[in-house]
Amino acid sequence: MNTPSLVIMAAGMGSRFGGLKQLTPVGKNGEPIIDFSLRDAYRAGFRHVVFIIKKEIEEDVRRLIEPRLPKDFRAEYVYQEIDKLPPGFSVPEGRVKPWGTGHAVLCAKDAVKGPFAVINADDYYGRDAFRVIFDFLAGLEEGARPYPFCMVGYRLENTLTDFGHVSRGLCSVKDGLLETVTEYTHIEKRDGGAQYTLDEGASWNEIPLDSLVSMNLWGFSNDFFGELEANFPAFLETAIKENPLKGEYWLPKVVNHLLEEEKATVTMLHSEDRWYGVTYKEDLPTVAAAIQKMQEQGLYE
Repeated sequence: MNTPSLVIMAAGMGSRFGGLKQLTPVGKNGEPIIDFSLRDAYRAGFRHVVFIIKKEIEEDVRRLIEPRLPKDFRAEYVYQEIDKLPPGFSVPEGRVKPWGTGHAVLCAKDAVKGPFAVINADDYYGRDAFRVIFDFLAGLEEGARPYPFCMVGYRLENTLTDFGHVSRGLCSVKDGLLETVTEYTHIEKRDGGAQYTLDEGASWNEIPLDSLVSMNLWGFSNDFFGELEANFPAFLETAIKENPLKGEYWLPKVVNHLLEEEKATVTMLHSEDRWYGVTYKEDLPTVAAAIQKMQEQGLYE
């Protein structure tokens, strides 16, 4: 069996943050968040990492990341470009937005040969999260059916920001397996709890703070690439007609489709670590303080 790879989604430009938040320093030596994820991943056993980026930021990524990588941690780079589409499709006029997380991961298809974990470049997941997902992936049997996927979940209250709204995948779990994950694109702290809106703030709905949510820390067998590729044209047919400028091919929707067809199972894994992320510039001091405290405690050099 192939050793698990780590796939890092780093192509987003951070529109709400206002810049390349993937490369923003948070550590005491100027390290970005991804530097700590790479350390935790290496410690867990990962030895191959694939960065999904825009070509124009490759030089910056290489300059900041590669000097700190262990020599036996092999890095590759693939590009998520909006014109990387199946035959017969073209980019709608005026579209500048990438096609979403499902398309991003699909761009890594040729670089990954075995099972793989997926993370966001601008989220801190913690050492334990990488350990549990590596152990799961390392134990997979090739060709297993239904597809044996997994996800590390986090409590909603530990993933919110004080400075605006976030997008989160709300998970429904039964007997340790994911039943569905529903994407909410506008969740805020409100009135001492959390609420979401589906109509740009005209109405709000409560959502429990202890809800389990996805932070895009997924584990997949290599078969997932084939499913992403097979389902992408149908998504494009609908998106280009109904939402040509902003429609996104989301990982959770593809996973939900496979769950509905009983082609996959998703084991819910849990981490004892706290999640940290930089959605807005105002989040940066809190995240930097937490990371630097861990460095002072000796968790990181």
